[in-house]
Amino acid sequence: MALIDLKNKGERILYDNNFSNGLDKIPINGLVWMGDFNFMNDQIQEKIAAGFDCIKLKIGAINFEEEITLIKKIRQEYSEEDIQIRVDANGAFKPQNALEKLKVLSELKLHSIEQPIRQKQWAEMAKLCEETPLPIALDEELIGIHSTEEKERMLNEIKPHFIILKPSLVGGFGSSEEWINIAEKNGIGFWITSALEANIGLNAIAQWTYKITQVKPTRKMYQGLGTGKLFSNNIDSPLEIINGHLFYNQEEAWNLNRLNFG
Repeated sequence: MALIDLKNKGERILYDNNFSNGLDKIPINGLVWMGDFNFMNDQIQEKIAAGFDCIKLKIGAINFEEEITLIKKIRQEYSEEDIQIRVDANGAFKPQNALEKLKVLSELKLHSIEQPIRQKQWAEMAKLCEETPLPIALDEELIGIHSTEEKERMLNEIKPHFIILKPSLVGGFGSSEEWINIAEKNGIGFWITSALEANIGLNAIAQWTYKITQVKPTRKMYQGLGTGKLFSNNIDSPLEIINGHLFYNQEEAWNLNRLNFG
């Protein structure tokens, strides 16, 4: 990231495209963090009111029936055409009952589920991907796999419907693009997710995401990019979220005075 920025005169424009020039936007999902029922419900209402058309819920922290009730509340008011719903189990399900839970979730017209069981259980995950009525996306499963051969072997064995790429956790932009090429050869889709980067890292990931998703229409999905609002200490940047889209507002400046090199 630093080398690309240096090559481009250190102006934090790593990729010169319509996004970094403020002419286009990136559709993103609204992330609902795990918590008790009321906490999650409040977040859902806030995201929908803020204009998000895609909601991603972290599940597995509370009673499964309560989580189903939360999703049902969305579906009672919004169809799958109105609001796309993704869920992320972060490996919370057990292999012996995961398929049963996926069947229940599929009845709610979800887009997909991320990592239903914990990583490194390739045989169990492959069986789930073969039998599931709900598309499965791999997330943590990708972390720690670096060679081309191992990437191919994992995707060929598990055969997921999607992969989720966190560039900072899977080896950078070059490694991420290799994952994409292997996945698409096998008919596997993808989207990009940030991993709680501050705004300097998010800026680089967002510009790269726009670059690679403009190549093919099938790559234009809701991405998992946020603006680091969880941080109490971040660097002010031109990145903004408006109506469920990430923008680079060229009228706003980077506040590099907050950088402390001392």
